Amino acid sequence: MAMRITLRSRTTTRRAPRVLSLLGAGLLGLTLAGLPTPASAHGVAMEPGSRSYLCYKDMIASGNQTPSNPACAAAVAQTGTTPLYNWFGVLDSNGGGRTKGYIPDGELCSGGHNGPYNFSSYNAARSDWPTTHLTAGSTIQVKYSNWAAHPGKFDVYLTKDGWTPDQPLAWDDLTLTQTVNNPPQSGGAGSDGGNYYWDLQLPQGRTGKHMLFIHWIRSDSQENFYSCSDIAFDGGNGEVTGMKGGQLSAAELAEKAEKAGITADPVHAEHAEHAAAAGEAGLVASAEDSSTGYLPAATALSLTGAALVFGAGAVAQSRRRRREAGQNG
Repeated sequence: MAMRITLRSRTTTRRAPRVLSLLGAGLLGLTLAGLPTPASAHGVAMEPGSRSYLCYKDMIASGNQTPSNPACAAAVAQTGTTPLYNWFGVLDSNGGGRTKGYIPDGELCSGGHNGPYNFSSYNAARSDWPTTHLTAGSTIQVKYSNWAAHPGKFDVYLTKDGWTPDQPLAWDDLTLTQTVNNPPQSGGAGSDGGNYYWDLQLPQGRTGKHMLFIHWIRSDSQENFYSCSDIAFDGGNGEVTGMKGGQLSAAELAEKAEKAGITADPVHAEHAEHAAAAGEAGLVASAEDSSTGYLPAATALSLTGAALVFGAGAVAQSRRRRREAGQNG
């Protein structure tokens, strides 16, 4: 009888650390599940094309990791190709509709510096970015990527007369031209070709190069998106110059990329690479921001630490009891 009691005691002793380890692992899993998932909505202007989108098209059309356009090539040399494979990710998860005083002058085309990707090189003040040619006074159709669709409004700005592309873009250089609420969509979300679309009446009397800046403000979260499109008022009808494959459709672009052995489909926000980037960028909401569903950073770290300590304690206890059992045996 005594032997049976001893065996049960040892069995219970051996099971306890396993139970504790499982509890620790479960707590860690719950903690990680509560950590923030990166932004899932994305988009920039496709027509007139934004800097990131046209440089991406140029890179794919060139058949290698270096765009043919000198401004795009310089941007890649500075910040790599990752931003281009995530051309739709010029964002700030806590933008909240803020403009001047929040996003510094000279950083409008990168949406500031709080996003998961480094688009800082696309703020460069130079006149050789890929350019869309338009006619003053005409009506164009704007197409804005709906990589992930969400409700909200689009504020459309145009640079004032006298601005030139060789000077950093500042808020005082812009005039609000149009605000569009929840425009219609064409094509499926999560694809290269899917987009929001609406008509834009261009002002009369404009000449030369300008910047079309679009600020997408989500109404269901604090997340905002930013887009800079280099345009020229010179009697054009949407032609794109300064890059290879300027008129390629989304389908043609994907086909060309496949033939060149380049992955044309950008990395979606929920993929691991974006998750890691978002974590490095510190996209953990504050305790006051309950709309995101994120755990406050301090809480998440505390719970993670507790889970790890709990598991480590279970392992240590297991080893100690094994030593005691060996000595008693």
